[in-house]
Amino acid sequence: MYDWLIVGAGLYGAAFAERMMQAGKTCLVIDKRDHIAGNIYTEQIEGINVHRYGAHIFHTSDEQVWDYINRFAEFNNYINCPVANYKGRLFNMPFNMNTFYQMWGVTTPGQAEAMIEKQRAESGITVPKNLEEQAISLVGRDIYETLVKGYTEKQWGRPCTELPGFIIKRLPVRFRFDNNYFNDRYQGIPIGGYTKMVENMLKGADVRLNCDFFEQKAQLMSQAKNVLYTGCIDRYFDFCYGDLEYRSLRFENEILDEENYQGVAVVNYTDSNPAYTRIIEHKHFEYGTGPKTVITKEYSVTWQPGMEPYYPVNNDDNAALYAKYAKLAEKEDKVIFGGRLGEYRYYDMDKVLRSVLDRASEVLK
Repeated sequence: MYDWLIVGAGLYGAAFAERMMQAGKTCLVIDKRDHIAGNIYTEQIEGINVHRYGAHIFHTSDEQVWDYINRFAEFNNYINCPVANYKGRLFNMPFNMNTFYQMWGVTTPGQAEAMIEKQRAESGITVPKNLEEQAISLVGRDIYETLVKGYTEKQWGRPCTELPGFIIKRLPVRFRFDNNYFNDRYQGIPIGGYTKMVENMLKGADVRLNCDFFEQKAQLMSQAKNVLYTGCIDRYFDFCYGDLEYRSLRFENEILDEENYQGVAVVNYTDSNPAYTRIIEHKHFEYGTGPKTVITKEYSVTWQPGMEPYYPVNNDDNAALYAKYAKLAEKEDKVIFGGRLGEYRYYDMDKVLRSVLDRASEVLK
């Protein structure tokens, strides 16, 4: 009899198991995949730590979270400075003075602000009603049409006029020459990859892979006093209210016989063509050397049942549907729900850990 059955060996499940074990609890961690670490899983190809499920850069301003994660890995000093490619023209990201110079030739913050204000006034937008209007209000029509529209519509599979404006608010806008994508105090990639980091978090737990919770639900739940479930919340309740919506991703890996393909870890393709949203060159996350490189082309696709769910579709219908499932979750006797799928929300990694630390403190009171 375990103190905890933890469904999902991703970051949330691994961190929760670690917190419980530090308090003297026993944990059985299961995952339907053949590996631990969930979507932050990294595998070695040609000596390069390849992010199998897309690029993951750890960043936070939460000192407690930073201190916590550094118990399990040493982080390098990688700074995320992606580049945008629009029909062969290159722009720095996030939106900053380098971007404004590349777009308009302006050289001072005042000139950039004046250009954005001019385009904002020409648009006639007073209260933004969707992502398109929000983006134009933030950075003007030129940058919206060049660097936002095509990429975002590929990412979400629908016109920007049908997307909520808050999505674009996550993108920094700076009137200084600063290509660092994140504003957080701490940033980096774990040396040796995320899988090694999660292995360290799970030391002391019993881990079963290729283990589908729903195929053995009654037996597994009988083996534990408590359950943390990090899978899809609608699946747990047999989709009794219907399916929550997601966007999914498809990845194409290539091993290239060249040392350096694009000179940066991430290049976003912001036109509607090509179909992929970005190319990741993994060796640049860890300053890799060697005669070969590995790139991944990332495609955003419509999610269908049976596919891996990545991004919740945040609209009113899905919010109302999730609220119904959340009410059912509150009534569960020995089960708590957590993580990206269990809570139907987009989580940065540091926010995952913040949630785990808070939840673990509550549970252990």
